[in-house]
Amino acid sequence: MLLESVIIFSALALGFGLVLGYSAIKFKVEGNPLVEQIDAILPQTQCGQCNYPGCKPYAQAIAAGEAAINQCPPGGQEGVDALAELLGVEALELDAEFGETQAEHVVYVDEQMCIGCTLCIQACPVDAFVGASKLMTQVIFAECTGCDLCIPVCPVDCIHPLETSPSSTYTPNLAEVAHA
Repeated sequence: MLLESVIIFSALALGFGLVLGYSAIKFKVEGNPLVEQIDAILPQTQCGQCNYPGCKPYAQAIAAGEAAINQCPPGGQEGVDALAELLGVEALELDAEFGETQAEHVVYVDEQMCIGCTLCIQACPVDAFVGASKLMTQVIFAECTGCDLCIPVCPVDCIHPLETSPSSTYTPNLAEVAHA
């Protein structure tokens, strides 16, 4: 009698476990799709000018209604307009409190002045620097987002911006973003 009860309850537990496991896989939600759409519009500089540690946290704050859509200087007014269109809200002017839109650029290190302090490596949110302590540091241009977080930490002012294209901001096709 006791053995039968253990077998029945074990079979029920296994059955419910299989149903729950299948349901978790079948009905899995990959985060908030609105956050992904907002994040696709943001420029991915990870600069923190919006007072959030990166573009994804800013996108999450916008989706939750905790942040305005006009706090991203690298995205420019075009980015604000694209966010307004996506969210179906009124387009606001870019808030100058968070900075100004700059020309698209990367940074470079003046080799003659670099002392190898590695403060720029520590400040870079996208790991765009290569170097080691007491050795010259270089920028991986393909990785640099132009956030400029490395410039103020350099004690010898050997990091300088280098414009890469005319001043314009990227706005993705909203039809593509809506299906992301």
